[in-house]
Amino acid sequence: MQRQYYSLDEVADLLGLHVRTVRGYVRDGRLKAAQVGRRYRVTPADLDAFTGAPAAPRPPTGPHAEASVIVQVDGVTPEAAMRLGNTVVAVAHSGSGGDRGSGRLRVESVYDEERAVLKVVVLGPLAEAAELLRIVDTLVEDA
Repeated sequence: MQRQYYSLDEVADLLGLHVRTVRGYVRDGRLKAAQVGRRYRVTPADLDAFTGAPAAPRPPTGPHAEASVIVQVDGVTPEAAMRLGNTVVAVAHSGSGGDRGSGRLRVESVYDEERAVLKVVVLGPLAEAAELLRIVDTLVEDA
């Protein structure tokens, strides 16, 4: 469902301004707003006209799940750890394979040379994390 209006507090958050500044814009007529009861409301179209660009999308308000996964790979040489870690990070940030290039998936790799252990930390949406974990599994089997 498309958003029908924003409160002045939400407009201030979206624009990175203080709410008093936004109220001043409404009083001056620079930002069109409708008064509903004692509060002002701004339509997305009026906000777009004010900024010259569409407003940033708001995060979903419904249920949301993310994965936090640590993959441990034992018995890895430093060269193999570097290659595997770099490949996983590159795949996570590439534009191929759905939304992985959206920046929503965060990946870090850490190698403990003393123990010959590589740890890959994956944070992000479940489907994207699952897809990346399948790729990690394939890379580990091929190493």
